[in-house]
Amino acid sequence: MKTWHMALAFALAACISSACRQSTLTESPPPMNQTTNEIAVIRTALGEMAIEFWPDAAPRTVENFKQLARKGFYDGTAFHRIIKDFMIQGGDPLSRIDDPNVGTGGPGYTIKAEFNSRPHVRGVISMARSSDPDSAGSQFFICLAPAPNLDGQYTAFGRVIRGEDVLMKLGDTPVTASRSGEPSKPVQRAGIETIQIIPAVSGK
Repeated sequence: MKTWHMALAFALAACISSACRQSTLTESPPPMNQTTNEIAVIRTALGEMAIEFWPDAAPRTVENFKQLARKGFYDGTAFHRIIKDFMIQGGDPLSRIDDPNVGTGGPGYTIKAEFNSRPHVRGVISMARSSDPDSAGSQFFICLAPAPNLDGQYTAFGRVIRGEDVLMKLGDTPVTASRSGEPSKPVQRAGIETIQIIPAVSGK
């Protein structure tokens, strides 16, 4: 059973890569305007999750996520891909309308990877990408369990500090087969109402 589980974990890691085919255009890095005492509050129908950022580990990734959130880019999207005991994935603008091509959308640009030593454990938020290391844009995933096979291969940039119960409820969302046959498409919409960037002191 353990061997099968590890094989599945590696297969799922590959799925994260293949599910996020965005433009190969890489924009200029967002301006470095880091404020370390900010968090992201992800509001869903099941409750809220608060995310602390790791600007020391992935400064441009953090700034990109904040900029998109402040523009309202994530509002009204959904966690379009959920794999129990592995991760939930969101950030695709096509998920607003349940587009059949959901999983391939992005902001129209990509950013450079910032692989780091932060481990992918439960609650860690990381950037989804294609096989190209520098292909992340807006899609992200949050780990439901430790996934050491992702360490150093995906840009981890923060973690859930409040609302882990909400994370696990989202992870338990019933799913059906996606177009690829992978059992990861939510049967019921796992919507993201808003993602807001607020001062950390206000979110605790």
